[in-house]
Amino acid sequence: MEKTILDKINKFTRRKLSEDEVYVFSVILCDNDIDRDCERFSDNALEALKSSFIGRTGIFDHNVSSLNQNARIFDTELVTDDSRQTKYGYPYKYLKASAYMVRTDENQNLIAEIDGGIKKEVSISCSAAKRICSVCGNDKNTSSCSHVKGKYYNGILCHTILDDITDAYEWSFVAVPAQVNAGVTKKYSESDTLKARADTPVTAADEELRRDIRRLAYFVGGRNAADIASLSAAALGTEQLIKLKKSFEAQCGQNGISVQLDCSDAHDDFTSDFSTK
Repeated sequence: MEKTILDKINKFTRRKLSEDEVYVFSVILCDNDIDRDCERFSDNALEALKSSFIGRTGIFDHNVSSLNQNARIFDTELVTDDSRQTKYGYPYKYLKASAYMVRTDENQNLIAEIDGGIKKEVSISCSAAKRICSVCGNDKNTSSCSHVKGKYYNGILCHTILDDITDAYEWSFVAVPAQVNAGVTKKYSESDTLKARADTPVTAADEELRRDIRRLAYFVGGRNAADIASLSAAALGTEQLIKLKKSFEAQCGQNGISVQLDCSDAHDDFTSDFSTK
């Protein structure tokens, strides 16, 4: 192990660790390709995440308990793969992170599973302040447009560009990642949501709120809570949906994370959070 790697790791330790005491591995956190939810990170967002994720802890299934901490990122690198193009025709870029764990008797099995490719899929949790329409450039957090994600306009797939990263929370090993690429928190204020509804079909706006409510409910109470919340939300109007969503956001906030949407329950049709390969 290079001395520079140990130096970077020891910036986060209370005493200097030796090479024999640490286990180092790499993960792909996210990239710039269009994912299954028809969203992607901008280049600026990837640059922001590159610095934001240094020092962030690695856990399992977005369980924010301190007992669940297993690893920490000590370095990041933005890589461009010129041999591969994104779905919108640009060079493929991905954010690669180097993480470390302190070798203990308790984590020997985890290290073996990482080396064996069992523990591989990773999901990140972060917050993006801008959600830009790829067709017209509108920021859907502050205004609205008639373009629909997943539809083609003049032969081009409409998708949302995630930009202006405000925070990076954590990264998690997950069993069934909801998305190939990345995970992101989506935030809406009541005024922004109502404003967006002026030019957006009622069903589309309400269904997006219902999907967020289900994910937040899962983060609070697991699959059963998500199922109950989904049934309750089905009969609610827009203003009631907004209030219910705020209630779940507040419960998530009590866990120390601002509106972190979990992806481990969202591998079918609930895909706001994305996971790396």
